[in-house]
Amino acid sequence: MVIIPHPDDESLGCGGLLALLRQAGLPVQAVLVSDGTMSHPNSHKFPPAARQALRATELREALEILGVETPDTVYMGLPDGAVPTAESPGFTAAASQIQQHIAQHQPATLLVPWRRDPHPDHRATSQLVQAALHGAAAPPRLLEYVVWAWERAAPDDLPRSGEVTGWQLDIGPVVAQKQRAIAAHRSQLTNLIDDDPGGFQLSEQMLAHFARPFEVYLEINPSS
Repeated sequence: MVIIPHPDDESLGCGGLLALLRQAGLPVQAVLVSDGTMSHPNSHKFPPAARQALRATELREALEILGVETPDTVYMGLPDGAVPTAESPGFTAAASQIQQHIAQHQPATLLVPWRRDPHPDHRATSQLVQAALHGAAAPPRLLEYVVWAWERAAPDDLPRSGEVTGWQLDIGPVVAQKQRAIAAHRSQLTNLIDDDPGGFQLSEQMLAHFARPFEVYLEINPSS
């Protein structure tokens, strides 16, 4: 099960792994946490409902490119830019929703953003998943993928000595597939939404981190 803060994080952070899992015939369940509407908050051509629908369509296309079946994709619809943290209203209900999806699908592994990835929604997503797993008798394995830490990590955001086991996953055979999935997120890469000059676009510098033939995963050591 991949937990996705925003549409495109699945392709950027772990698209290669998702493609390899599907090639191996293993099922993948996707959960989208936020509504994705804050990338172009001042657009009139694409008001919030239209932005949410557009980004959900892009996510479905990207997942299908990676081989992930999409009818069971979960759209939590939490506010982009304000996914609740442990101190915020709505946190307990959102964590309970994730807990229910985990109980329903019984994944062996959860793919979640790195807990200190320097975007507030990514950190909030990590907190929600940790709360959802709290007290579980047999929790799934938790693997954390990196998105914004490549560009924005402060020293305190990085793994500490002995905190994690990390590795590089060779995605060479599916790197082109991953690139096609990233390209499906046209609203984040092009001027598709052209009436918000301050709107977000992924930079070439940022995208270069995800064109490499490997992905990085971190797993918290039990003693940490």
